[in-house]
Amino acid sequence: MAEILRGIFFAPRSFYLNFRADGPLREAVLFVLLVSTVCGVLSAVVNFVFAAVSGTVGVGLLEVVAVNLAFIALGPLVVGIFSGAYLLSVRTFVGPEGEYLQIYRILAYAWGAAVLFWIPGLNAFAFTYATLVLMLLGIRSVYRVSLLTALVTALVGYVPSSILFILLIRLGVFATGLEPAGP
Repeated sequence: MAEILRGIFFAPRSFYLNFRADGPLREAVLFVLLVSTVCGVLSAVVNFVFAAVSGTVGVGLLEVVAVNLAFIALGPLVVGIFSGAYLLSVRTFVGPEGEYLQIYRILAYAWGAAVLFWIPGLNAFAFTYATLVLMLLGIRSVYRVSLLTALVTALVGYVPSSILFILLIRLGVFATGLEPAGP
């Protein structure tokens, strides 16, 4: 996991140039689960510490745990839904060579940026980095398209994904940093 995170944060172009899009789905799903688990645990800890330090009443243990478990459990499913949006975009702008499992693998490893979702104020930037910047690099490297084609393809997939992500945050499904506590 550390090698993948180092690659996507410090050498994303190299990571995707050497990326093998055809491969087992199992390792990609496990990576999403692992990243989501790390983020969920850190988010719960930050929420509990913040509640303890500020003396805020209203942050219930059960609620925080439930939200973080939902984030962990739904991570692979959400990446799958986002992959569907990117698949439509790839098929539209790149051509029929795009396959769902390839897109899922590209996005699953880009999801490594979700390890930062627990940091308040940084979660939106981490989401954009994962689903726009890293997907742009992944699409460009895997499908060997121009920068403009990759940018348009990634942007068209990013828009519905970001709308769904915002909706999931508003519904309280994703633990993305500190939530307001109390009445």
